[in-house]
Amino acid sequence: MVATTIHLLRHGEVHNPAGVLYGRLPGYHLSKRGVAMAERVAQHLAGEHADVVAVLASPMERAQETAAPIARAFDLPIRTDERLLEAENRFQGLTVGVGNGSLRNPRHWPLLVNPLRPSWGEPYTAQVARMLAVVDTAREAARGHEAVLVSHQLPVWVTRLALTGRRLWHDPRRRECTLASLTSLRFEDDRLVGLHYTEPAADLLPGATQVPGA
Repeated sequence: MVATTIHLLRHGEVHNPAGVLYGRLPGYHLSKRGVAMAERVAQHLAGEHADVVAVLASPMERAQETAAPIARAFDLPIRTDERLLEAENRFQGLTVGVGNGSLRNPRHWPLLVNPLRPSWGEPYTAQVARMLAVVDTAREAARGHEAVLVSHQLPVWVTRLALTGRRLWHDPRRRECTLASLTSLRFEDDRLVGLHYTEPAADLLPGATQVPGA
């Protein structure tokens, strides 16, 4: 029996003073707090003597910058994998805050007709499929060891829902996937036997912007 752990890491806080839903737009980098969060995760993994042998990251700047301290701590390259990308969202580039965002504009209302899919972006099932595929890739690459996969809140969260047998549509306010959090999947051979959630940067969360426009 071979034990392998795959850590799904959400990136740290992003510098986004305008509150734009940045999605897959380029040019959005970690804030100073976000950089500190990334460093804290690297320190946490090193302090736990994690046996990390692979670091994979979404191509978005915020994910690459979150992965960098971990790659340095374990003397590893960052492998970019587009399957770890943020979910597609047709509100990308807009502000969606309650009370003054784009959701008040009637021309956007047709995008909201089916929250179960969701109608405004990439289907939850598609996100789960690509995330599980990269988890399989990482498990093969790190068999008997650990790997860190840096992604984004929604893909990580719906993957966790799928793995725990829960429905994929959900209230976004109830996601347990804070900035720089780790959702750790423990496998014995190819069988998932445990899921553990941790927040190595919990002390940096107060005052942080969790979601653009929130």
